Amino acid sequence: MVKIEKMYGILLFLGSKTILSLKLFRINLNKELMKAMQIESKNVVEGIYQETQVEEGFFVLKFNNETAQNQLFRREVNASFIQFHFCVKGSSSFSFNNGSYQLPLNEGKSLLLYNPQRDLPIEISVAAQSWVISLIIPIKRFHELFSTEAHYIDFLRDENKDRKYYKDGPISPSMAIVLNQLINYNLHPSVRPLYYKGKAYELLSLYFNRTEDVNIEQCPFLVDEDNVTKIKRAKEIIIARMVEPPTLNELAEEIQLPINRLKEGFKQVYGDSVFSFLFDYKMEVARQLLASGSYNVNEVGLKVGYSTASHFIAAFKKRFGITPKKFIMGLSQA
Repeated sequence: MVKIEKMYGILLFLGSKTILSLKLFRINLNKELMKAMQIESKNVVEGIYQETQVEEGFFVLKFNNETAQNQLFRREVNASFIQFHFCVKGSSSFSFNNGSYQLPLNEGKSLLLYNPQRDLPIEISVAAQSWVISLIIPIKRFHELFSTEAHYIDFLRDENKDRKYYKDGPISPSMAIVLNQLINYNLHPSVRPLYYKGKAYELLSLYFNRTEDVNIEQCPFLVDEDNVTKIKRAKEIIIARMVEPPTLNELAEEIQLPINRLKEGFKQVYGDSVFSFLFDYKMEVARQLLASGSYNVNEVGLKVGYSTASHFIAAFKKRFGITPKKFIMGLSQA
């Protein structure tokens, strides 16, 4: 009987040691996972994510993933906020309930999310070569903006104020212009919050616009869907061939659109001229390549179409206000 008790005691001791070892293993694993998440979050922030506060509680989030891999991001958002998400290019996907539910958001689509009963953290996977713009605004502030029109917005009505609300829909041509202007922002960083604030409110007003008649009057070119398709094709061509892009004449001929219509339509759809748009795109790709740490300045310059390093350095400084070398140094000090 004594031997049995001793053996039982030994088993209990060994069992407790095993449990302790498992706990220690779990703690270490969690630490490693947290470390990996921190590294991933840092890479995302440096590479594709930009957050701008336009006023207290009101944020514009920009995901510009020009890498070859999907990028994951998470941001806490509590139940007092309403969210608007717009996929400008490519595709993305939102996760809810610890990944048990997925909600895709593809190019040209928008998504509105509001749930006063629970927090809705943003957990988004942005596909390679994809752009997403998101607005996060306190529901209280949102009520103030639309106080006289609450009857016309379903989830602002008294009978719906405590209910969750979800809506997906297309991005209108007028909204696409504003979204592309946010993506291709090319002003001094000091005025970015003011610029983003104006564009964010413009985007909200267009989102809740009751008719598209105004859009057609302002942009008659956009009435013809075939024209819009050709302009989108023009953008795809210059991006795919950014190292050696076609001339305007060659591009117009390829998409079968007169050159004046190409210029006019591109400006209306993307808010910029063809080559100004391409310049900003190339510089954004260059910035992300430099941030990855996988290429030196000369290599990045060649990848975005500059045969000499001096021309690339001058272009990068013109776009971002600093040289590529100082940009890289700033990353290492962050």
